[in-house]
Amino acid sequence: MTVSLGIDTGGTYTDAVLVDYASGAVLASAKALTTRNDLSVGIGQAVAAAFDRQAVSPADVSLVALSTTLATNAIVEGQGSPVCLLLIGYDQDWIRQYGFERDLVTQNVVYLRGGHDGVGNEVEPLDETAAREAILAWRDRVEAFAVSGYFGVRNPAHELRVRALVEELTDLPVACGHELTTRLNAVRRATTAALNARLIPLLRELLVTVRRTLQEMDIEAPLMIVKGDGSLMRAKWAMRRPIETILSGPAASVVGAWHLAGRRDVWVVDVGGTTTDIAALRDGRPRLNPEGAQVGAWRTMVEAVDIHTVGLGGDSHVRLDKEGRLVIGPWRVVPLCLLASEHPKILGELRRQVMTRQRESLAGQFVLAQRRPANALSEQDQDLLRHLATGPQSLASLVNRLRYVSLVTRRIEGLEARRLVLRAGFTPTDALHILGRFERWDAEASRLGAELLAMQAGLSPEAFCERVIAETSNLVTTALVSKVLSDEATPPAWEREPSATALLNRALGNVPGSNLDCQLRLRQAIVAVGAPVEAYMPRVAEQLCTELVIPRHAEVANAVGAVAGGVVQQLRATVRPLNANRLRLHLPDGVRDFSTVEEAVAYARQVLPVQLETLARQAGADQVEVQMVRVDRDALVAAGWGQRVYLGTELTFTAVGRPSLTREPPRPGEA
Repeated sequence: MTVSLGIDTGGTYTDAVLVDYASGAVLASAKALTTRNDLSVGIGQAVAAAFDRQAVSPADVSLVALSTTLATNAIVEGQGSPVCLLLIGYDQDWIRQYGFERDLVTQNVVYLRGGHDGVGNEVEPLDETAAREAILAWRDRVEAFAVSGYFGVRNPAHELRVRALVEELTDLPVACGHELTTRLNAVRRATTAALNARLIPLLRELLVTVRRTLQEMDIEAPLMIVKGDGSLMRAKWAMRRPIETILSGPAASVVGAWHLAGRRDVWVVDVGGTTTDIAALRDGRPRLNPEGAQVGAWRTMVEAVDIHTVGLGGDSHVRLDKEGRLVIGPWRVVPLCLLASEHPKILGELRRQVMTRQRESLAGQFVLAQRRPANALSEQDQDLLRHLATGPQSLASLVNRLRYVSLVTRRIEGLEARRLVLRAGFTPTDALHILGRFERWDAEASRLGAELLAMQAGLSPEAFCERVIAETSNLVTTALVSKVLSDEATPPAWEREPSATALLNRALGNVPGSNLDCQLRLRQAIVAVGAPVEAYMPRVAEQLCTELVIPRHAEVANAVGAVAGGVVQQLRATVRPLNANRLRLHLPDGVRDFSTVEEAVAYARQVLPVQLETLARQAGADQVEVQMVRVDRDALVAAGWGQRVYLGTELTFTAVGRPSLTREPPRPGEA
């Protein structure tokens, strides 16, 4: 039997599945907590559990595919390796005048003379001397280089030359803007190239570690990574283009939903521990964001799945605000049931708080150290971490010992942002434990936490938990409605639109005494994936009057999606008028001029499929098929009696293939 191993590292859990390569049937699955400081630990635990008591052995695995949050988290959290950005033909004064310096990711920017214009003509020779000097000056101070020419997508000759100089003068990786996108927008292209360069060492380290973990388990299969569009690429290829793995996890969930449910036109809702991700599946493929993926503060030019993400999941923090209203999320905390299963001593503190009927906002919350700081901390922060050295401490006791609520909570928030501490508290996962709908950890801790909040709300613990689950469902419904409206009209601002909010609340059934009855109907079905969806999604589908599909193995859909995708690579070419008698074909590696459009198209048909098939095989494809889509553009001449003027032709070549089961021998330091 030929077996594929799919792995997904989410914000809370790492999933592993064993899938029959021929039929796509799921043979086994397992979950482990994601170990954020070293993802390979959680991966190893999940994979080992998937093989436990199974007839399948590690030697049967012929393909491993990984979807990872590494790139997304690194960009959001500002992590990454130091890079030098070499800009060719950019106007430094213009960049400064319009405040684009903050968009360039790094302060290590060198402006080089050279570049091309919008039709691909050289406007100034490349200053190779300055390029050499810059590379030599920075090669011992950075871990990667990024190169972007102002019109590099119209003619990449100067980018290619600078890349050759980097490779000649250093052993460092280099990323070129024209390799990552064919679209204009010079600043965003430079952003994308710089982010890509920053991620190369990080992803390389992860993949080497993952490969080592797999080898220790006697798994020698080729390793592939899920891209943000849901397709796959070989790990070796991914190390050149790590930015293409942003939104890898959400993309894998959409592909997994398609594979498990067999539905081609649906809304996919993935409820995880940290976030809920919503995306559209159209004709069996994830809909992509034409504007490029937005990750944190950065708008990239990477084509990734069009995802609407909200900070809502099984581990979202549940609390009451000053007016006694229920608040869920957007912050993630460790569920009390999980904390107690690992640190049973907290049960005594929870019992004490219940017996003394503590009603303040800090009740039922704990703080625990996550890792040792890499940099120096203030004396106050060090003192706080010393209190956590013996294990989790209740937030109330920390405030009593250290005094000043606002100062302590502010310091804890700062340490949380630096991932030095974690907060624990009541969550929807705890509510499910009390209601008997999810049983994995210590339900007593969940009940004690519920009692503390229920006292404040004037409810029984069970009634309070039912309210938590109902409100979680309401928030998912609101997020789905917001996504649909954003796609078709304009993003709703519920907090500033009281009439719209009133109508939504009536549609959700939140105003039972109203004389106005509203109903919303979602035309496509919902495919729900994620471990807790049976608890939340039936109410969502009922509120939106649509069909709900919860496929078998929905709890590990992301890991299934990791191995269900194919290898997809694209190359684009454009034909544009140069003058009255000539046209220019813009290719990924240069330009060529022709007399007619058909001559240019014929040349592109001759050379690009060969190049693309080679790229697809390098990315890990087998049985490659190449297709071309041609779009001709023209415009009506004003007062021209129906005459039209030719504007250009866009050619998109797409290669699709199944993942190859042949592993390339890695070079030193590669996966």
